[in-house]
Amino acid sequence: MTTPSTALLTDRYELTMLQATLRNGTAQRRSVFELFARRLSGGRRYGVVAGVGRALDALADFRFGEPELAWLREEGVVDDDTIAWLADYRFTGSIWGYPDGEIYFPQSPVMIVEGTFAESVVLETLLLSVLNHDSAIATAASRMITAAGDRPCIEMGSRRTHEAAAVAAARAAYIAGFAATSNLEAGRTYGIPTTGTSAHSFTLLHDTEREAFEAQVQSLGPGTTLLVDTYDIPEAIRAAVDLAGGELGGVRLDSGDLVALARTVRQQLDELGATRTRITVTSDLDEYAIAALAVAPVDGYGVGTSLVTGSGVPTSGFVYKLVSRADDDGQMISVAKRSADKVSVGGRKYALRRLGPDGRAEAEVIGVGGTPVHDDNDRPLLVELVRDGKRIHSESLEESRDRHRASLAELPLPARQLSKSDPVLDTVYEETPA
Repeated sequence: MTTPSTALLTDRYELTMLQATLRNGTAQRRSVFELFARRLSGGRRYGVVAGVGRALDALADFRFGEPELAWLREEGVVDDDTIAWLADYRFTGSIWGYPDGEIYFPQSPVMIVEGTFAESVVLETLLLSVLNHDSAIATAASRMITAAGDRPCIEMGSRRTHEAAAVAAARAAYIAGFAATSNLEAGRTYGIPTTGTSAHSFTLLHDTEREAFEAQVQSLGPGTTLLVDTYDIPEAIRAAVDLAGGELGGVRLDSGDLVALARTVRQQLDELGATRTRITVTSDLDEYAIAALAVAPVDGYGVGTSLVTGSGVPTSGFVYKLVSRADDDGQMISVAKRSADKVSVGGRKYALRRLGPDGRAEAEVIGVGGTPVHDDNDRPLLVELVRDGKRIHSESLEESRDRHRASLAELPLPARQLSKSDPVLDTVYEETPA
C-alpha cells in the first residue's frame, strides 16, 4: 500500500519562498534553522518534547508525487521550474534535536535543521505542526502524572479531538507517563496498552443494571471494571459485588462529588468484602482536579478533554527561524530577527543541562557557535536525528518514557507545582568558539 505523502501538509508561502530563491540563486545557500519556543505557554514551569519520532516518520514521506505536483500545477501555486525542483525533492541535510521525553525551556534549541535554504524551509510547517501539538499534550500529561503520584492515568480523549490528533495525543501522553489509552489505533500503531469496558449506554440497553453487570462479567470476567453511577451508586455496588464477589476488578465513577463518592464507595466495597476492588474516576479531570483527589481513596484516573487540548494550552508556541546562513563567499554568518517581542538569537546552537553536585538541574545552557564549557556531570541535550538525509535516530516509546522520568526527576522540586510561574530553570547563553 502506498504511504500518503506529507508534502502538502504545509503552508503556501513555503513554496512561494522556494520559487523566489530558485529564481534569484539563493536557494542553495547553506542554512541553519532552529525550532524553539520564546516562552513557555500558559505559565508552565517546564515543557516536554514529544513528536520527534512522528516528525521523522513524516519527513520520510515528504515527497512530491504526481498527484501533489498536478494539483500545484493546476492551482498555479508555483511555476514550472519550481514544480520540476519539487519532483526531485529529497532532504539531504542533517537534523539535531531534543529527543522525545526530554524537558525543554524558553530558547531551548529543540530542533536544528541544517541544509540548503530550499530543502530546509519547506519543512517548517510540517515540523511545527507535529511538535507544537504533541509537546503541548505531553506537557499537560506530565503535570497530570505529577499530580497523580503513584496512581496510574489512562488517556481517553479520542472523542474530544480530531481522529488523527487522538492517536498522536495518546502517543504523547504515553511518553509523559500515562499507563494506557482507550484508542485502538494508538495501540496498533505504537504498541500502547489499551483499556476500556463499557459506557452508560450499555447499562441503559438492559432492563436492569444488574442484568447489564451480569452480561459484562460473563463476557469479560469478574476482573472487569463496572460503571456504577448510571442510577443509584450504593445499589449498583451491591449488585456488582454480589455478581463478582471479592474478585471484582474495579468500579468507575464518572459524575458527582468524586472525593466524597470515592470515600463512600471505598467504605461500602470494604464492608462487602471487595477490599481489592479498585476505584477509577473520570469526568472532565485535569491536573488540578487530580491533585484535589489526592486525599480520596482513588486508584486511578481516566483523562479525556483536558489532556487532548493541552489542559487549556493547546500549542507549545514553537517557531522555526533561520539563525545562520552562508554569505556570498560561502562563510556561515549569524542572522536573527529583531522585531519587538519576537527577537531571536542568531548562530548555530548547542545545549546542555547544567547539573549541581547533587545531580539537580541548575540551568539550561545554550552555546552559540560551539559546545558550552561543562564539567563531567553536565548533560548534553541534543542528539543527532538525521545525517546527510538519512534517519539515524530511532527509539522505543519505553526509552522515551524512561528519559522523561529521569529528566523530570533532576529538576528542582518547584517544577512539580501546578501554579503559574516563571520557568523553573533559567536559560543562559554562552558565546563559544566554533
